[in-house]
Amino acid sequence: MPKRLFSKMRFYEIKDLMQNVKRPRRIDIVLNHKRRKKDVQRVTVHETNDETFPAKLSWQHDHKVNPTLEKSLQDKKYLAAFHTFLQSEFSDENIEFWLACEDFRATSSPDDLCWKAEEIYIKFIKPMACKEINVDQRIRETIKKSLGEPTLSCFDEAQRHVYLLMERDSRPRFLNSDAYLSLKHKSKTLWYI
Repeated sequence: MPKRLFSKMRFYEIKDLMQNVKRPRRIDIVLNHKRRKKDVQRVTVHETNDETFPAKLSWQHDHKVNPTLEKSLQDKKYLAAFHTFLQSEFSDENIEFWLACEDFRATSSPDDLCWKAEEIYIKFIKPMACKEINVDQRIRETIKKSLGEPTLSCFDEAQRHVYLLMERDSRPRFLNSDAYLSLKHKSKTLWYI
């Protein structure tokens, strides 16, 4: 019988009933969370800046907060672990392209620029390349046009795109992986030795 009564109820009657229900606004919840987080940060900063503590306790802070992707790529241990993780997920072309671009930027000879740019294009950018990266057609065409006279910045846009892909997609999964957690645990205990 309740089903029968509900089926005869009109949509506008349901809408009228819902107006009486107060729902919290999502933006208020988010703003309150941010305020609480800022208050906690202020308290911790105030406590650590006390004169009784040393100014820098880097071994404490380095292990509490996960390193950014930029710091991970600068540290050889984290870079090797991240590269191995990406290989296990069959997406190592991103890190290899990023490393190739960094090597390309360090090139000083104009002759080396030409062949390195061509090599990077054939290996990573060209359609159906052996390790083709995920960039849009506009970026591909821009790079292809710049191969005649390559500059140190001809791969910057593609490198930035790949970096953002790694930061948003691969890095969060890496931070939850066993490889990262074991490396983090090992680096915590190494400073005692």
